[in-house]
Amino acid sequence: MTATTRQVGEREAREVAEAARESEWTRPSFAKKLYLGDFDLSLIHPQPHAVAADDVVRGEEYIARLAAYCETLDGLLIEREAKIPDEYLRGLAELGTFGIKIPTAYGGLGLPMSYYGKALMLVSSVHPSLSALVSAHQSIGVPEPVKMFGTDEQKQRFLPRCAAGAVTAFLLTEPDVGSDPARLASTATPTDDGTAYLLDGVKLWTTNGVIAELVVVMARVPEHEGGRGGISAFVVESDSPGITVENRNAFMGLRGIENGVTRFHQVRVPAENRLGREGDGLRIALTTLNTGRLSIPATTTAAAKWCLKIAREWSAERVQWGRPIGAHAAVAEKISFMAATTFALEAVLDLSANLADAGTKDIRIEVALAKLWASEMAWRIADELVQIRGGRGYETADSLAARGERAVPAEQILRDLRINRIFEGSTEIMHLLIAREAVDAHLSAAGDLASPDADLQAKAKAAVNASGFYAKWLPQLAVGKGADPRSYREFGPLAKHLRYVERSSRKLARQTFYGMGRWQAKLEYRQGFLARIVDIGAELFAMAASCSRAETLRSHGDAAQGESAYELAAVFCEQARLRVDHLFEQLWNNTDDADRRLAQQVLDGKHSWLEAGIVDPSEGTGPWIAQWQPGESTAENKSRRYR
Repeated sequence: MTATTRQVGEREAREVAEAARESEWTRPSFAKKLYLGDFDLSLIHPQPHAVAADDVVRGEEYIARLAAYCETLDGLLIEREAKIPDEYLRGLAELGTFGIKIPTAYGGLGLPMSYYGKALMLVSSVHPSLSALVSAHQSIGVPEPVKMFGTDEQKQRFLPRCAAGAVTAFLLTEPDVGSDPARLASTATPTDDGTAYLLDGVKLWTTNGVIAELVVVMARVPEHEGGRGGISAFVVESDSPGITVENRNAFMGLRGIENGVTRFHQVRVPAENRLGREGDGLRIALTTLNTGRLSIPATTTAAAKWCLKIAREWSAERVQWGRPIGAHAAVAEKISFMAATTFALEAVLDLSANLADAGTKDIRIEVALAKLWASEMAWRIADELVQIRGGRGYETADSLAARGERAVPAEQILRDLRINRIFEGSTEIMHLLIAREAVDAHLSAAGDLASPDADLQAKAKAAVNASGFYAKWLPQLAVGKGADPRSYREFGPLAKHLRYVERSSRKLARQTFYGMGRWQAKLEYRQGFLARIVDIGAELFAMAASCSRAETLRSHGDAAQGESAYELAAVFCEQARLRVDHLFEQLWNNTDDADRRLAQQVLDGKHSWLEAGIVDPSEGTGPWIAQWQPGESTAENKSRRYR
């Protein structure tokens, strides 16, 4: 434990997270209604097309220029040198890539989310470190929070620099603080004259932090006279005295990523650099992440497309037992999964981006589902590619090239994709965040029934109030369009899958109610149950997105592409239905209780004899969590600039 770590209890941690959560629902949400048993397809189909004609022209022209530039870049060079060459960054800056989403009034391209996604797909296909850099800068770095929460003066001061190529970063995580911000230890202490804050602390995993010119820092302001204090957000100049990048971190993948450890010692930050009010920092961070998470579906879709291309070409070329390996059922099954899921990944990306561009729906759950589902499915696709490639899948691209074969970096894409299940909210944290939103109506209806601190009298009163809500809501789950074989017939052979989604949505809502009734306030500890509830909704969301995209392509594309889209969507839905049926079965037929008991026994050391007979090379190399103390850095500054 570090001396600077804030020790907080479970209740305070929950209260801090809940206070930062956006609790109002002023716009309709397809996914929220889906979890409540109301499958309202009209909210996503026909898909909104809010991009203006001139934006389409500008967007297509930019994507064409970016694609031409990406063709000149060498991803294997980035992998080999574990660094993005400065000339690559300068080239991206000249194209305006660092200002894709920044309004034209501030020197940016002002393009919509749909074209931002296309750009991320392109740069990611060169090397995922490029998309990590662009998205960390533009999705969660300085541009997005300043655009959303900055004053006019702050926008005029910072956005033109960001658009011109000033790389930025977002600094929240600390050595002992991850998804529990209540324990945040970095401080921003107001000066006596109130004109500035003195920033102290250490931030870990600062993506882009090594080369950033500007950073957004989350720090705790002590309560003081004239200010409420709390976790607050600041835009900080990276060359300010007292800032030291103490380490450039290295990872199993994303080898070109400029990720570091950054120390702040008595860094003077002008008061006018604070974003929003004191105490608004977590709300700003979470709101920024809502749209920032869409970068993950974009990069994972690009990876899936590449994996499918390689699998198709290789499986037709490689011959075993007198037939191309793709003709063997064991490999054909993998190719089918890859093709169908790649179609669904792009469907989820397109739908989410279109909803974001339209701005008429609340998409916080949709975006979270897209990030969660895309990161998991793309990882499976990459794993299947490595298996199809066999020993060549495990061999590096440089090694393949050295012995005269095509330099296919299959093992690299597997390493690079692994972080997406952790980035911007791990799968486990995303399950909890989405579950909290999905059961929000139940928690509101249950009131003190869902509170672990309420007494029996309060719970009894809450039970009476809850019965009124459920008396009206539950009967609506008995029957719906999914029971009518004529429903959704405009979707042709896909109609049966939409009927399945509608029926499953109502079943999902009923199962959530049963869980709420069974565990009440203890439901939040049934994380296995909640994770399966969330995963069912994610699959249903992907099915609906796939059917919508197939019909859109059939209606507005050429006939051959429309037919192909329908075939891909149909197979994807068949595969997804099997996963959903299995998840429903696991809701009540699982090993969750036994798993918890065994895990506790393991933690208590009861089964430590199982670990005998090995050598642990990490033993004695250092503490589990690096300790830090406020103060001046003694390390060499690893910060650098590309321009």
